[in-house]
Amino acid sequence: MSRAQRLLDLIQILRRHRIPVAGTSLADELSISLRTLYRDIETLKAQGAHIDGEPGVGYILRPGFMLPPLMFSEDEIEALVLGGRWVAAQPDEPLGKAARNALSKIAAVLPDDLQRSLETSSLLVAPQRPAAGDTELPTIRRAIRAEHKLRITYTDEKENNTQRTIWPIALGFFERIRVVAAWCETRRDYRHFRTDRIRSLKMTDSRYPRRRFDMLREWRTRESIPQ
Repeated sequence: MSRAQRLLDLIQILRRHRIPVAGTSLADELSISLRTLYRDIETLKAQGAHIDGEPGVGYILRPGFMLPPLMFSEDEIEALVLGGRWVAAQPDEPLGKAARNALSKIAAVLPDDLQRSLETSSLLVAPQRPAAGDTELPTIRRAIRAEHKLRITYTDEKENNTQRTIWPIALGFFERIRVVAAWCETRRDYRHFRTDRIRSLKMTDSRYPRRRFDMLREWRTRESIPQ
């Protein structure tokens, strides 16, 4: 276990206790010596952790402490890297750039050993080929964030074109297909629209009259999708 991981685990253990916990109990749970425990506690205090106590009495962490450089375990780092690399490989260039920037910001605040874990992660993502409709993804995402209606021309499975006004609430990414979950004014119900079947798209200046959070929760319930 890296030292950074051990310090994170120590913080998490202290957070679980509402009363002082003996140093021997902390050392046993972390499988380290008392000397190492005392050194780690002093390190955390130097980082700003409000840890009260002393050897032979016990230790307690006062509320309100955050330790950004040590917030992630090695598994969490790999999960972030894998997710970031997957997003960066998508044809949605603004989202890909944001993913790369996010990974850079995470790397900047990590301790050296965890930073190496991020840089040397062996979890790779295959290059993604653009799918039909991918060029519209940034506009769809902006409409979702702003809770604005979209005017689309949509082609169904029978090649019939229809004009729709939709209230987009979510965007699903599948291997080769992207799907917009939205309220359709024409059908007066929730519908799913494949982006490769959207022939034209325009974000309007009109906000839809309900909050997206409430609609998303309603849609999840209807589709039996966990909250």
